[in-house]
Amino acid sequence: MVPEGWFSAKIGEIANIQVGRDLKEEAYSEVATNQHTIPVFSNTVENRGLYGYYNFEEYPGNSVTIVGRGIGLGTAFSRKSGFGAIGRLLIVSPRNGSFDVEYLENYINFRLRIFNESGGIPQLPGASLAKYSVTLPPLSEQKKIARILSTWDKAIETVKKLIENSKAQKKALMQQLLTGKRRLPGFDEEWKTIRLDDVLDGKKRKGKIVPTNDEKRGVAYIGSTSFNGDFGIYTDSSDAVICSPKDILVLWDGENAGKATTGLSGAVSSTVVRCRIDESKANSRFITYNLLKDNYKVRAIREGSGIPHMPGDFEHWYHINLPPLKEQQEIAAILTSTDKEIETLQQKLDYLKQEKKSLMQQILTGKRRVIIN
Repeated sequence: MVPEGWFSAKIGEIANIQVGRDLKEEAYSEVATNQHTIPVFSNTVENRGLYGYYNFEEYPGNSVTIVGRGIGLGTAFSRKSGFGAIGRLLIVSPRNGSFDVEYLENYINFRLRIFNESGGIPQLPGASLAKYSVTLPPLSEQKKIARILSTWDKAIETVKKLIENSKAQKKALMQQLLTGKRRLPGFDEEWKTIRLDDVLDGKKRKGKIVPTNDEKRGVAYIGSTSFNGDFGIYTDSSDAVICSPKDILVLWDGENAGKATTGLSGAVSSTVVRCRIDESKANSRFITYNLLKDNYKVRAIREGSGIPHMPGDFEHWYHINLPPLKEQQEIAAILTSTDKEIETLQQKLDYLKQEKKSLMQQILTGKRRVIIN
């Protein structure tokens, strides 16, 4: 049912649809310069599709671009100022002020279901886009809704930047604190180089899957390619490999082979190796942060030409620069605090996204009307 005062129309009836052209290399620069100031957009969603810059305006502003091919098919972005467009990017411009571009961006991304027109690489021809129907309120109401959603978008982008900054700061801290380039006050003892197996409490153990229907004996399952697993019920029998929060878990194979984490409890799958640290010799979180810092190195030393996987004796060749135990603990505490800050920001980001989604469910459908001043 169309809300009172709203109207339904096909996109082709309210908009002019164009398709991006070939890249004009003579007018193009990968980076912005004094001459190249006009953004060029392509069929991607990363960085809102920014590809580079032109020295001329190919299309006027007040348009919506829509990914017409490949990953992110149907994703819309509003363009307020002049731009260039390449590839199969679709350019949608309003006829006779029929819609607000920011409103249409949110409507397409939230309410429109774009179907793949090809059995191979996803395709959305302009002629097909023109047949999709949209339901729009009066222009003044569209603009008010767009301003409201823009406020949420700004808050979301602010938190995203805070997360990016916090991750960059953490990376810098890891490079300084885990290498001894920066020492904490009160510590001046010389560091020593050890092998991972020098600080293991017993041998590492590769996990296994032992399903059970007995919920009383069940524990969460940890595995897959990201330590998330399916958290189903698995046995805690002697056949299973159980980890505690202080154990270091290393992904054994797959595209993330070498990725490490700690702080989890549960049964460990066959994709994961459990390493238990002797806490009288080393701090497990300090060791984990070293594995994270050197992840590129760990993943580079893989065996075989099939599915990437860790060498069977990686604990013998993996070397770590180790400060005294007390300094390890304090370094790990600093980095853990940084992780908690990032986690808190991520929770805030998830909350904002969910709140915006709930709001759009109301105001983009007319279930909740905005007041026009």
